[in-house]
Amino acid sequence: MAKCCEICGKAPVKSAKRTFSNIKVVSTQEPNLQTVKAVVNGTVKKIRVCTSCLKAGKVQKAL
Repeated sequence: MAKCCEICGKAPVKSAKRTFSNIKVVSTQEPNLQTVKAVVNGTVKKIRVCTSCLKAGKVQKAL
């Protein structure tokens, strides 16, 4: 299961930081994904959605 939003496709991003002594520190910034029961094509499915899509109302939650 990929760490990717099923609505907008937001995925992890690598970021690098250089120190004064030129040491490279690489880390990953991952999206805030939540598992939500949503209505997809008339059926209820569990999908992984980022919180920015939830706040924007791009997902119709199942009741």
